[in-house]
Amino acid sequence: MAEQNAVNSEPFAHESAQGADFPPEKSRGAPSADDRVSAANREAFGLIGLRQGAGDDRTRGTRARRAGRASGARPETTVKILDRGWAAPLVVGPLDAPARPGGELAVVQAAAAAGLPAVVSAFAERSLAELVSAADVPPWLRTYAFRDRDTARHLIARAEDAGVGALLLALGDRSRVRARHVAAPADLGVRGPFDDVRTLLRDRADRADVVWLRAATALPLLVAGVDDAPDARRALDAGADGVVVTALDALPEVAEAVAGRCPVLLSGGVRRGADVLAAIASGADAVVAGRPVLDGLRAGGRAGVSEALDGLVGEFADAMAFTATATVTDIGPEVLRTGPRRADRPPDRLPDRPPARAARPLRKSELHASVSDPVLDTMTFLNEITSRYPEAISFAPGRPYDGFFDSEQIFGHLRRYLDHLAEQGSSPRQVRTAMYQYGPTAGQIREIIADSLRADENIDVPAESIVVTVGAQEAMLLVLRALISGPDDVLLVSSPCYVGITGAARLLDVAVTPVDERDDGFSCADLEAAIRSERARGRRPRAFYVVPDHSNPSGATLGPRARAELLELAGRHGILVLEDSPYRLVSPGPRHPALKSMDQGHTVVHIGSFSKTVFPGARVGFVVADQPVVDDAGRTGLLADELAKIKSMVTVNTSSLSQAAVAGALLAADGRVSELNTAAAAYYGDAMAATLRELDRHLPAERRAALGVHRNEPTGGFFLTLRVPFRADNAALIRSAQDFGVIWTPMSYFHPGGGGPHGIRLSTSYLTPAQITEGTARLARFIEAQSGH
Repeated sequence: MAEQNAVNSEPFAHESAQGADFPPEKSRGAPSADDRVSAANREAFGLIGLRQGAGDDRTRGTRARRAGRASGARPETTVKILDRGWAAPLVVGPLDAPARPGGELAVVQAAAAAGLPAVVSAFAERSLAELVSAADVPPWLRTYAFRDRDTARHLIARAEDAGVGALLLALGDRSRVRARHVAAPADLGVRGPFDDVRTLLRDRADRADVVWLRAATALPLLVAGVDDAPDARRALDAGADGVVVTALDALPEVAEAVAGRCPVLLSGGVRRGADVLAAIASGADAVVAGRPVLDGLRAGGRAGVSEALDGLVGEFADAMAFTATATVTDIGPEVLRTGPRRADRPPDRLPDRPPARAARPLRKSELHASVSDPVLDTMTFLNEITSRYPEAISFAPGRPYDGFFDSEQIFGHLRRYLDHLAEQGSSPRQVRTAMYQYGPTAGQIREIIADSLRADENIDVPAESIVVTVGAQEAMLLVLRALISGPDDVLLVSSPCYVGITGAARLLDVAVTPVDERDDGFSCADLEAAIRSERARGRRPRAFYVVPDHSNPSGATLGPRARAELLELAGRHGILVLEDSPYRLVSPGPRHPALKSMDQGHTVVHIGSFSKTVFPGARVGFVVADQPVVDDAGRTGLLADELAKIKSMVTVNTSSLSQAAVAGALLAADGRVSELNTAAAAYYGDAMAATLRELDRHLPAERRAALGVHRNEPTGGFFLTLRVPFRADNAALIRSAQDFGVIWTPMSYFHPGGGGPHGIRLSTSYLTPAQITEGTARLARFIEAQSGH
């Protein structure tokens, strides 16, 4: 029983210690979020008990340690992390505020003597070269999100030259970094002194900093401040080689999420060897221990640190012996009598109130896999970049230009639709019901949309074949849900491809097969080869998604011959074509016939949207699905009927108010959306022409050839593409935004099968002429610099 008490003592009272635990330094006074997490970890450690193992006396507790060292019975504490061997699963530090002069060097030397890595700060008193040369085990460097990237580059270069073992970057607000005077930063390449080192840092370090740092160095990179599994996945996606978790109770889900792809460390609250074992049993590969080291340093300098580390490693070996685990890899959750749990309570809880039973947190690994798919995260990353660099000119958003919208127009649209209902004989009560009630699931403006399609697109279909949707995105979801009936059904897509269709497919577990565009656009021969290949694999191609006019993202347009070939091929192979053309009616010049207008065999499902032609905020789209559907009783209906059934279980109906606003706009233009958008189409055409012209001015054909840069020349729409000689990835995007003040979209976002590493998408719709002029100049300078010329 005495041995059990030795490894399962009462909770250790939390004491604030500057620089003692990860994340960064805490200031004295009110407890910070980091202090609270560390205290919660301390309480959680205190609630965890260890199960005594079934080994013999030689492998149990202190007796084994005292009497059995020479016999070889002592547990093996060594581990291998980041391809380096350590004496125990411990990282020492970090200590950014030494407790005594020379403290950093003392900690590094004591840690190395113990066979452990220590963490030193970018603001260390000694140079990295001095600290590394004093240790057999290379220390790690804790770095930050510096305001000036040149400072970061200088620091990284010094770290690489010195032989630092790894880099640690802590995410979060710079307010978590303690205000501190630094006389002369040895490795930052900037002149001191600094009364507050936080003046060198940006307000916040986030995932974009991880991407940039990963591109800037080959050193192992660990990300600290990870709170849960989604954080861990984002860190790995950004290029991290390891993660440091703040909360003990998050360890199991993080470990499950990373699934051995990188080491997982815990920081905060570690005081005893039993804590180390409990953390490893909960999913950690190692722990970061700062407070015991700081106490040892204050008490006895280097000797005090050595004594603290010897004690911690010895206690860890005792805990392993107690649980009969011979090696660190033997430590699993079965050695715990209880699991880690949240210990923090609401501060206003009444003392006599029984503690509430905490609900089990949801694990992202238990959710649908689509929520972790990078496709669903691409726009979030772009938004992060845009918000971080507000002065940058952005060629990323593919939305309409705001200058065409007048708030008063909405009221005119609504009034026009209300008058139309009255003209059609609706009573005031019926008009009121049409505006205030749900309305039919398939939509209440189908006749108006059908009239518009006949007038503008020569698409002659009955209103019953139309379903009004919440934007085109819902139309895609409904169509895929109806058409794909099993795991062997396949959706073919022209690639690069609009992320909305691949995202919808991912949500529904629909298999997607990309058909790559050639330099001159989509090829029917390639589509036919893909159809045959899928059938040879025992799968059933059901539909082919394509944006035939000024596609997003490539800007390519199918010619008349290719359109006819596509319809013939679809009919011959019995697949449907999903036509999505949101840019047709906002582009200048003559238009090729819509695929649906050429469709004689009901092979085209036409997906439409009023986001570009009326206004995006309405969120009104539609789908034309006039394909006959025969049930088991021989009754024939329309595919649109089946889509409406699905919609009734998704959004119930499309907003009656939004439908009214769109209908009023269509009625005012006699259904001719193209005429409604005459000025807008001219503006977008001028914007595209200006962008091409400015690109030619800054990067003329001869210079593009020399650099290996290629661009296309769309005849309309919002998008054009560049192929560049470097990887146009997230790291390049960050450099472009930060150093050159211009934002674009990586084409790799739009390749569902992987690809497009050297592609850039530019959207021209949302920019003013002045922004286009300046933005293309910045883009050209970025391309020149990134190409190494």
